[in-house]
Amino acid sequence: MSLRESAIQATELALQQIRDPKCVLVTREPFDVEKLAITQFPALLVQAGDEERQSVTMGAVATGRRTGSLIIDIRGFVRGTELDRRRNDLIEAVETAIDQDRYLGLRTSGVLDSQVTLIQVITRQTPLAEFLIQVRVNYNYTRGTQ
Repeated sequence: MSLRESAIQATELALQQIRDPKCVLVTREPFDVEKLAITQFPALLVQAGDEERQSVTMGAVATGRRTGSLIIDIRGFVRGTELDRRRNDLIEAVETAIDQDRYLGLRTSGVLDSQVTLIQVITRQTPLAEFLIQVRVNYNYTRGTQ
């Protein structure tokens, strides 16, 4: 499995461990938030975003040390009343979950750091509230192994 895939899976697993507020739905499969049952909130959608890579060392065409920076997008959805408070509570819980292990359990695999780099509130009609969190995962790898 690629380090990219491992990082996304580790992020999804960390978010599934959130207990307050308990995330009912944490998935990588896109969904129509308007069609979710009220019992499926709060909900998180985890997806791979952009990635930048560059060479660190020179080597043969198929080898050499490289560095990568992967963006993982986390879309959060809450429903009900007190939307601003609920959204803020979930944002805090997501950031705390990411900060629990900034190596995502993949330090020996090459992950150097992961951290929340963007929190964006997305305007929605009540009774829904949405946000986007971007997590940047920096890592090293040997070309040809990813």
